[in-house]
Amino acid sequence: MGQRGGGAIQALDLTRCYGSLVAVDHLSFSSAAGSIFGLLGPNGAGKSTLIKMLTTLLPPTSGAALVAGFDIVRQPARVRAHIGYVSQMLSADGELTGYENLLISAKLYGIHRKERAPRIAEALEFMELTEAASRRVKQYSGGMIRRLELAQSMLHRPAVLFLDEPTIGLDPVAKRSVWERIRELRERFGTAILITTHDMEEADELCDTVAVLHHGRIAALGSPARLKAAVGAEATMNDVFIYYTGASIAQGGDFSDVARTRRTARRLE
Repeated sequence: MGQRGGGAIQALDLTRCYGSLVAVDHLSFSSAAGSIFGLLGPNGAGKSTLIKMLTTLLPPTSGAALVAGFDIVRQPARVRAHIGYVSQMLSADGELTGYENLLISAKLYGIHRKERAPRIAEALEFMELTEAASRRVKQYSGGMIRRLELAQSMLHRPAVLFLDEPTIGLDPVAKRSVWERIRELRERFGTAILITTHDMEEADELCDTVAVLHHGRIAALGSPARLKAAVGAEATMNDVFIYYTGASIAQGGDFSDVARTRRTARRLE
C-alpha cells in the first residue's frame, strides 16, 4: 500500500493488539472520496481503537492503511494535515468565545494569518453560529457546541473528517441540525466522513455504507438498505445490529451536560 489510491480510506488487514487482547482483528475495507462511512458496534467492538489508528494517534500492531492517500505509519504528518477529527471528548473551551476557539484552531492548523478571519467567518456562517461568535461557549447549547467543534475540524478543509459519536447527548432537534451540517459538509466541500455511532437512526439517515464491528472484526458491510434487506423485508437498522452482533444498543443540554455525557460515554468504550 505504498502508492496513493483513489479512496479516502483504504485499510488492509489492520490489526491492533493489547497484549493477548486483539482489539481490531485484520480489518480490510475502503471508503470512497465524498462518502459517509459509518462504524457500528457495541462497546468494546474496536471502533475507537480503529479511529485512533486511522488518525495516527495509535500505531497498528500489523496491517496497513492509507488515509487521504497517505500511509498512517510512514506518513503520519501528511495524514494529520489532510484530516479533521472530532472526538467524543469535549474539545471546545467553555471559557473562550466561539470566535476565540476557532482562532486557536486556525493557528494550530497553520492557516496563514491573512486567511484566518475569512475562514473563521465562513465557518461560523456555515454552522449558523455567527450571532453567537462573541459569546462564551459555556453559554452554548449542546447542539451549538457540536457545530462549533465541527467548524473547528473543518477550518483547514480536510479531505477526510472523523467523527466519533457526533450527536451523543443531543436532543432530537439538535441532533438533526448536526446531521444537516454533516450532509452539507460532504456536499459543499466533497469531504469524506467516517462516523462511529450508537444511534441506528443516525446510521440509516446519514451513511452511504455501514460496517458492523463485532469483537474487532467486520460482521457486516454494505449500504443501510442492503443490510436491512438481507435481514428481512421489514427490518430496521436496529434489527441488523442485533442480527449480526447478538446485542442491542440503548441510547442536548448545556455545556456541563455535554461534558458529563461525553466523559461517561468515553469510559464505557
